[in-house]
Amino acid sequence: MPNAQCPIPNTQSPMPHTQKLQDLMQQVGISSFKGLSRAAGVSERQLLHLRQGKLEQMRVDVLLKLSSVLQMSLNELIATFSTVELLQDKTAPTQELLQEITDLRREYDRSQFQLEQQREILLQELQQSSLQLLESLLLQWPTAAQKAQENPQLAAVKIVPLVQKPLEKLLQAWGVEAIAPVGVELPYDPQLHQLLEGTVQPGETVKVRYTGYLQGEKLLYRAKVSPV
Repeated sequence: MPNAQCPIPNTQSPMPHTQKLQDLMQQVGISSFKGLSRAAGVSERQLLHLRQGKLEQMRVDVLLKLSSVLQMSLNELIATFSTVELLQDKTAPTQELLQEITDLRREYDRSQFQLEQQREILLQELQQSSLQLLESLLLQWPTAAQKAQENPQLAAVKIVPLVQKPLEKLLQAWGVEAIAPVGVELPYDPQLHQLLEGTVQPGETVKVRYTGYLQGEKLLYRAKVSPV
C-alpha cells in the first residue's frame, strides 16, 4: 500500500507583521498589545488584523488612531502592514484606499479647523454680549472705587447699585436666578441649602447667609444657611 503523502507544512506565519508592530511600539514606549489597544482606543481584535496585514478589514478611523499613537503617517502605516500580495497584485485598490484615506484625513482636518473657528466665534459672541451687560459697571466702577479711596466716609450704599444692577442683568440673560435673598428665613431644604454651622432637620427654619443659584432646573450653588 503506497504511503500517503504528508501535507506540506505552512511555513508562512499567520501574523507576519507582529515583529514590525512590536518594533514600532517600542519606539513610542508601549510594551504590550493591550497597552497599544488602550492608548489608541481600539480593540485587540483590530490589532490582530493589523498583525495579519488585513487592513481591508479595518475601518479608516481605526487606522487613523493607530497611526497617531505609533507616530507615523497613514500612508506609512498602510505601506508597512499591507500584505505583499496586496501591494503587488492589487496595486489599483491599494492606491484607491490610500487616496480615500488621504481625502478623509483632509476632510477631518478641515472639520477640526471649522470647529475651532466656531468655538472662537461663539466665545467672542459670549464675551461681547457679557461686556454689553456689564458696560455700566466697567465704565463707572473704577471712578467709584477711586472716590471711595479718596473719601473713606463715602456710604457704601451709593456704590452697591453700580455692581448689583449689571450683575442682575447678566444673570438674568444667562437664565440664572438666586435661590433666596440674603437674610431671608425659610424652611431648611438639604437639596438647596448648605449648613454653615449647627444641625437642623429638614423643614426647620434657617437663615440665608450666602445666596445660592439655579440655572433652570440645574443647581449651580447651594445657598449657605445657619440655624435661627
